[in-house]
Amino acid sequence: MSENFVIDNSVVMAWCFEDETSQYADAILDKLEVSTAIVPSIWPLEVGNVLLVAERKKRLSESDSARFIALLTELPITIEQELPGRMLKEILALAREHQLSSYDASYLDLAMRKGLPIATLDNGLVAAAERSQTPIVEDNLK
Repeated sequence: MSENFVIDNSVVMAWCFEDETSQYADAILDKLEVSTAIVPSIWPLEVGNVLLVAERKKRLSESDSARFIALLTELPITIEQELPGRMLKEILALAREHQLSSYDASYLDLAMRKGLPIATLDNGLVAAAERSQTPIVEDNLK
């Protein structure tokens, strides 16, 4: 039995773009066959924004985005709701402490609160997780 984990949008979006794919992202996708990924409430907006920017830059068509969203809805990804007060206080403070965006801090905060490892391709988030003693989902998943 595999344990659940927090997944950062950097990993999710690597599944969308061939030029961003990696063994790590593929291994995380495989891990979802036996685990559930948890994401903060900002995640759907983050995914949508990356898709919109890619459409505007002609990297994706609107139908490509729709297909990717349909695939994402089939995956065991649970969205954890967060109170606005926590977002503006604790998560903002965590972002300041680790020099992260408030978005990245929301993933780190979720992993810390839930006691779960985090899957990310973001070097700044990896460093912040290490400093806060939050485990990283390792490359050697199999």
